Amino acid sequence: MSKTLVIVESPAKAKTISKILGKGYVVKASAGHVRDLPQKEMGVDVNDNFAPKYVIIPKKEDIVKELHDSAEGAIAVYLAPDPDREGEAIAWHLSQLLEVPPERLKRIEFHEITQDAVRRAVDNPRPIDINRVDAQQARRVLDRLVGYKISPLLWKKIQRGLSAGRVQSVALRLICDRNREIDAFVSKEYWTLAVNLHKEGQKRAFSAELVKWAGKKPDLNTQADTDAIQQALVGAPFTVQSVKNKERKKEPSAPFITSTLQREAANALNFTVKRTMKIAQELYEGIELGSEGPVGLITYMRTDSTRIAQEAQEACAAFIEEQYGKKYLPAQARQGKAAKGGQDAHEAIRPTTVGRDPEQLKAHLSAEQYKLYRLIWQRFVGSQMAAQTLATRTVETEASGHQKALFRASDTQTVFDGYTRVYQEAEQEADDSQRLPELTQGETLVFQEFLPKQHFTQPPAYYSEATLVKTLEELGIGRPSTYAPTISTVVDRGYVVKTGRSLTPTPLGLTVSDQLTQYFPDIVDTDFTAQMESQLDAIERGERPWTVTLGEFYEPFLKTLTAATEEMDRVLIVTDYLCEKCGLPMVQKSSKYGNFLGCSGYPACKHTHPLTKENIPAPKDRPAPGESCTECGHEPMIIAFGPYGEYLKCPQCSAKRRLLKKTGVICPKCHTGDLVERKSRFGRFFYGCSTYPTCDFSLWQKPLPKPCPKCNGIVVLKPRKRTEDIASCTQCDFIDEAVTFMGESEVQPA
Repeated sequence: MSKTLVIVESPAKAKTISKILGKGYVVKASAGHVRDLPQKEMGVDVNDNFAPKYVIIPKKEDIVKELHDSAEGAIAVYLAPDPDREGEAIAWHLSQLLEVPPERLKRIEFHEITQDAVRRAVDNPRPIDINRVDAQQARRVLDRLVGYKISPLLWKKIQRGLSAGRVQSVALRLICDRNREIDAFVSKEYWTLAVNLHKEGQKRAFSAELVKWAGKKPDLNTQADTDAIQQALVGAPFTVQSVKNKERKKEPSAPFITSTLQREAANALNFTVKRTMKIAQELYEGIELGSEGPVGLITYMRTDSTRIAQEAQEACAAFIEEQYGKKYLPAQARQGKAAKGGQDAHEAIRPTTVGRDPEQLKAHLSAEQYKLYRLIWQRFVGSQMAAQTLATRTVETEASGHQKALFRASDTQTVFDGYTRVYQEAEQEADDSQRLPELTQGETLVFQEFLPKQHFTQPPAYYSEATLVKTLEELGIGRPSTYAPTISTVVDRGYVVKTGRSLTPTPLGLTVSDQLTQYFPDIVDTDFTAQMESQLDAIERGERPWTVTLGEFYEPFLKTLTAATEEMDRVLIVTDYLCEKCGLPMVQKSSKYGNFLGCSGYPACKHTHPLTKENIPAPKDRPAPGESCTECGHEPMIIAFGPYGEYLKCPQCSAKRRLLKKTGVICPKCHTGDLVERKSRFGRFFYGCSTYPTCDFSLWQKPLPKPCPKCNGIVVLKPRKRTEDIASCTQCDFIDEAVTFMGESEVQPA
């Protein structure tokens, strides 16, 4: 070939790097891992120092052959997978397969895909880091030992198709424990008491809350307690006791690491963890920017460090001074660090070039890419800006009845906006505190009214993807690259369902978690799992052999497994659903066709009912008014449920066809078809004409059946994160915040 071969992981990255390197280089992609442990056997010889048996991944043979052939005639081969443990392992596996002499084989890595970074990497190759490879091997073998030893036991004792995992089982236990905590929670009543006061001669009132009664914190458990204090204060004078002014600075958050990006994208953009990582990967690998060609827009997105390169810091400081002025620069540049227990292998997630403003790139990005890039850009720029300055005034007012009462009011104002000019976190509350009048100590205030309020203590919230990631990170469980697949696994296995943002366990998930907690307490123990992560880090640092770590784990694990196999009884997953025929509880079972409900009275009662992929009972067969069979003309057809969801079935000739969910809106383009719910190849719902491909009209938002009252155009439902959904016209400026002219069933998002 007489050229240098560069091997990266993804085709998109290959395209970007190929344009950067130009002639003299051939860039090819491995499409991820090319070798792994075999699918249908454990592939680990526990009697031979845990020797792994690696095989070429099915469907990767052609890729391996192409890479092998390209490497044979290459001047040199640069292995350039991602700069993490998995990427290092891919490079090592490729080195084993390509049969290239060591002097022609080089490992390079780059944390951003830009002209300078790629050229610098090519000029500074290094050997494969075998310690990092060993850490990945240890994790892979460890997970295989846990999965292949425990999963068959779960199949035998609970049901087919189950799995256990070192990180996923801990995540499942956290979700199950939180669910039980919520179920066991007993709400308690409590009250607060405030007063509305105003200055003499003024009408504008402000509220102050009771903080002390008779020199102590008030104990307001009932309405009677609150009424008693109000009675005691009737006619009492209210005098200003103190006015305190305090100024404080609020520092910006550090640039994103993987976990904080996942959490903030969930809170601000309503992205799942998996979706966030997919879009971030696209931004990292390269986006076509017109004449510039493909450009990597962000640095590597799997990192646990908030560290920033000095060059990037200096460029950001110059950008801030030019765009916002010198007063927006901090006195000293901030420098980040690795998270607790983190590896500090990469920089924080930041834009590769701070001068690429999100608005300038909007035309080149998809809507989701734009939103995530803007979030990353704003967080990074904000992190390098001056602190926000807030002025807080606290006023304490005393009321003297037969006991003294102290009421407190506060007022917070922004003196200098600082970093909030660019970035404000989704959960950060806006400055909407009340404005207090000018008050002086000893001033008498006019009482206006009491404001008693009843409250009830609230249970902890269900885990969302964002809060689960935060908890896993705080406990030191898993690593940035594991959070997305972990959450996907517990959902895909039917252990957990997502209701809105909440992650709630299914009966199957509760059963599996209970059995693992009882018989494999170490596997689902948060401290044990976090300690194992620390040992993997020690392997990467070259401080301990990976086989020793596995040996220390395997011997006690094998004893636990043997005891569990003998002691664990067959478990029925009893659900809350009752059998239609005999009234007994239904139990969840499995077959080669999937999960289903069966009567607990079997074999006396053999009634069954199918389950959806989310492990909830499938809807019953029912008539589909207006739908006639295209084969025999019979009407109506029946809406039935099958392995792929609901479909139409003719009760007379058994003909079948796809069920289109109509919205009740006629297509505005062809005026013939109905707008129906469809799903894109990426799994996202949209709404298109039922006559497609004859008519290609489509909408991302759900169309509502009643037209716009202003222009008769289509009104769509636009979900919002923290407030009620709104109805918005696609053709004019009509917006209905309350969605008042539609029925309840019409405003539910798809």
